[in-house]
Amino acid sequence: MDRRDFLLGAAAVPVALALDPPAFAARLGGSGVAFVTADLESHVVLVELDLGRTVGRIRTAPGPRSIESLHGRAALVAHTEHGAVTLIDAVPRRVRAELDGFESPRYTAVHPRHPLAYVTDSASEEIVVVDAERAKILWRTQIPGPARHVSVSPDGSALWTALGTKAERVAVLDTSDPRRPKLVRTFAAPFLAHDIVFAPDGRAVWVTSGSERRIALYRAGSRSPSRIISADASPQHVAFAGGKAFVASGDDGTVRRHRLDGELVRAARVPVGSYNVTFAHGQIVTPSLGQGTVTLLDRNGRVRTVRRVARAAHDACILVT
Repeated sequence: MDRRDFLLGAAAVPVALALDPPAFAARLGGSGVAFVTADLESHVVLVELDLGRTVGRIRTAPGPRSIESLHGRAALVAHTEHGAVTLIDAVPRRVRAELDGFESPRYTAVHPRHPLAYVTDSASEEIVVVDAERAKILWRTQIPGPARHVSVSPDGSALWTALGTKAERVAVLDTSDPRRPKLVRTFAAPFLAHDIVFAPDGRAVWVTSGSERRIALYRAGSRSPSRIISADASPQHVAFAGGKAFVASGDDGTVRRHRLDGELVRAARVPVGSYNVTFAHGQIVTPSLGQGTVTLLDRNGRVRTVRRVARAAHDACILVT
């Protein structure tokens, strides 16, 4: 895909994204590939989901840490220690743009209907809005703490972010104007918070712990959890697959499958250090920071294959190539 093709595709985004992003990606054709950050080797590894084989590597700026899918067709990579982000196109599998103007970019959430990425910059205590189509910073919203994990509601109206890796407060922003998020309030979770993820139906937000074996489930808009469930070792990270929630515990080396009400269904063993977790194309992917592996699980949370792809693998997302 050349630059013109990318822009033409982006022009169709507002209509096409009435579907969920994986469905939109599937309609565009192509196969699922996990894009995995090789933190210590300055590149992104491409792992084919069907066979679990490495099919390419894309050179990036030093220290690629987090990576987030931009509606299945591109990815945003945050280089936390170098104050930059990289935009990578799935086709033709190359870097399209590099942006500076950050201090310590951490994680990214993507608007469900617009080509907008919300990047947490922990050092500057900001949510930075990036136009992924034009590769341009649009806006900065000041927040009262070092934002880290972040999630946008499925209807695009709200954004939650934990103010640290062991956060005393969670910030809630109004994104009804998607290009200019507005801080609404902060609240304290029942523990030091870490990851934050909206459920696909928008009715609940899962907030994991940075210090305890617990996860809090909130109703959207509520200041108090509706339920607190047990978990494996903190910190935990969450990904959703339809009516299922998958929770990774890197320190314990597990991925646990839950129902959306929080009830545990099963647990799978994965390499220790598998902290982050993502889902698309019917598969769950969890990379290991400590062992440099990528584990592929099926939609029911059973391990399909484990492959070593780098010295360290911090994060992954799934694109269509």
